[in-house]
Amino acid sequence: MAATADLLLERLAAGPGDAGLFLDFDGVLAPIVERPEDAAPPPETRAELERLVQRYALVAVVSGRAGDDVRARLGVDGVVCVGSHGLELEPQADRWRRTLAAFAADAPWPQDEIEVKGLAVAFHFRGREDEVEAVRALDAIAESAREDGLVARYGRKILEVLPPVGSHKGTAVRRLLEEHDLRRALAAGDDTTDIDSFTALDGLEVAVRVAVASTEAPTVLLDAADLVVGSTDEFLALLRKL
Repeated sequence: MAATADLLLERLAAGPGDAGLFLDFDGVLAPIVERPEDAAPPPETRAELERLVQRYALVAVVSGRAGDDVRARLGVDGVVCVGSHGLELEPQADRWRRTLAAFAADAPWPQDEIEVKGLAVAFHFRGREDEVEAVRALDAIAESAREDGLVARYGRKILEVLPPVGSHKGTAVRRLLEEHDLRRALAAGDDTTDIDSFTALDGLEVAVRVAVASTEAPTVLLDAADLVVGSTDEFLALLRKL
């Protein structure tokens, strides 16, 4: 596996002019932190992104956060930022913003643990002493969301509520691949939603799928990856090879 992954990276790096990099933000470029508002990529990662923007046809960050939030946290010109798990590229999604904001405001959950991310709402339970009780309460919120016609799913210590528009990280990656006429790409992620980005690379001449592992990383993500790294620092080391 290691030899095959190294070969894939070499093939990708050999033709950057027709290749794209599709990266998650939290847990890939920025370490996971207790408070989501404190997340930021290290200066060394920013420096690598600045180099890669000049070298590759496309460098994109596809995140669960709002695109404007990611753009501000990165501070790197030339990186395409797509937020809300790719929903920001969905023409029909905009009408759901008010619905999601209203749902978040009425939800029986501490407001300082709710993150409204434009076209997604995250209910955080990282740091809760009794996670079983927290998930039980969030299950009720999830059921309420589904009754309202919304989509509810769990991620890393969060419940996310989204509009039912059928778009996701994979549809965003596929659209960007087609718009830029790319046949080579790398996708990197750390959670279940990143599997859609992995799948979007199917059929390319060169496809590299990188999972950033953690104690919270789903097994299905690791199984779908061509290469697994153990931390954001190890992912930074990988970027330096590109």
